Parts: sequence; C-alpha cells; structure tokens
Amino acid sequence: MKIDIITLFPEMLEGPLGHSIVKRAINKGLAEVRFFQLRDWSNDKHNRVDDYPFGGGAGMVMKAEPLAACIDELCQTTNYDEIIFLTPDGQTLNQNMANELSLKNNLLMICGHYKGIDQRIRDLYVTREISIGDYVLSGGELAAAVLADSIIRIIPGVLGDESSALSDSFQDGLLDAPCYTRPAVFRELSVPEVLLSGHDAKISAWRHEQSVQKTKERRPDLLQ
Repeated sequence: MKIDIITLFPEMLEGPLGHSIVKRAINKGLAEVRFFQLRDWSNDKHNRVDDYPFGGGAGMVMKAEPLAACIDELCQTTNYDEIIFLTPDGQTLNQNMANELSLKNNLLMICGHYKGIDQRIRDLYVTREISIGDYVLSGGELAAAVLADSIIRIIPGVLGDESSALSDSFQDGLLDAPCYTRPAVFRELSVPEVLLSGHDAKISAWRHEQSVQKTKERRPDLLQ
C-alpha cells in the first residue's frame, strides 16, 4: 500500500509514522508513506498557500491553485483509489472504515490548516472526507497520522500475530476484554482464574462475556 500525504508540516508526520508498527511495515515493504510539502506548488513569491475568505470572517483559507497543482502532478504517476480530506465535518472514522481502506492500493490524504481548504478542491478532487472525532485540531496532520496508523497496522503481514488485530476493540462490534500478564498477583489483585486454566473454550467464553459487559457499560450504542 502507498499513502501519500499533502501537508504544510511534514515534520509533524515524520515522528508518528516513523516508529513502531508503521516503521516495521515500511521496512518490510508492506507500506510506503510519502509527504509532500504543499508550498512547493505555490506560485506566490513568498510561497503563500492561503488567502482571506470571500464574504469576510475570521481565519484564512488554503487556496485552490497550489492544491490542484499538487494533486494533478501526483495523479500523473499514481492512480489513487481514494483522495481523502481530513476534516471535522467528515464521516467519523471507525474500525470498519479502517478495514475497508486497508484493502486499497493507493491513498492520497490532504491535511487542511487555518480555516480549511477552498470548497472547490473538495468538489473537484476529494472522494472521501474523514473526521477522527467531534472536535477541532490546528490542522489535519495529527488526524492523517491516526488514519494512516489505523490502516497500516491491519495490512496482512504487518503484525507479528495477525490474529491480534482480529481481537481488537470494535473488530466484532464490541470493546475488547480486560487483559493481564505476569505476575499473577500484583498488589493483592489476582488474575482471573479462568485465564490460568489453560481451557481455551472457557477462556474464549469469559472474554466474550467481559467484552459484552464492558460494551454495555461504556458504549451501549454499539450493541444497537
């Protein structure tokens, strides 16, 4: 999979996407992540990529020309399955969406900044708009890092044990069950005996029961 990201601040993405599971995926050749500095496509002598909004109001808007020039150039060499704009008014990211996007070959992500991007770019190029939650960030970089990580980690071969991703929260519509490791007793709190029993069927049943109970308590909307 190849993920290209258009951004004003590539350094914000280099850290989150340059370590841990994502880095291993890149080193294995299972994923490629590239960052493109939007200012390189500015036709302004000061490399500006924003301007005042028509109609007045606070904030600046990212201009259509540099974004279009950048997207057009990238599309000459890559056939993107999706062109994604990270925005608070997009569809909320969930596990099903991450699963779907992990099956794609090429993704292009656009990180907004300031007040946002010119609507005409959204109309002409963007195929999907995604939000990571009902709140506003300073820019789309952190959201792009979250989305990229959620996608890359479930590409087959990325995790050492592929069944690990299948037991994550939300994969089966439930929150994950509690998990424990050594020691068996910590500050007088013991690991549930069933997990020490070695009985796979009982352990599986216990984990499912715990998942259902936690989901009822914390995210009853998922059970609907």
